[in-house]
Amino acid sequence: MTDLSIGRLAALTGVKVPTIRFYEQNNLVPSPRRTEGGQRRYDESTVRRLHFIRHARDLGFDVKDIRQLLTLSDRPAMSCNKAEEIAHHHLRQVEAKIARLRRIQSELKRMIKACGGRSVADCRILEAIAHETPQAVAKRR
Repeated sequence: MTDLSIGRLAALTGVKVPTIRFYEQNNLVPSPRRTEGGQRRYDESTVRRLHFIRHARDLGFDVKDIRQLLTLSDRPAMSCNKAEEIAHHHLRQVEAKIARLRRIQSELKRMIKACGGRSVADCRILEAIAHETPQAVAKRR
């Protein structure tokens, strides 16, 4: 699978054409060779690299972390301590987001329970949202 157009590469990897160009511009994917007509041409290594990037994005890694992980993957003899450090850091971020979402879930359940389906003038949900202070929001984060 060599000499792929950008459209074929997008179809094979599930990565949209503008995203592939973004990854090229940000040096996550090497610049492809070009035909005499200026069309990009990709090979199997780019397919593998885009699958790696896509899976990392699906796991929520940001571009900076993906860049570091790609650099590590390009050096197979290196220790994977840095990759583990990046993954641990990301896991802590995910756990913090989950905790925040649980607090939001709890607050929404409390608001819904307090509502009771009365008229909008007496709606406890609207009242709770309208009277939320920035300090209370910051405290929950």
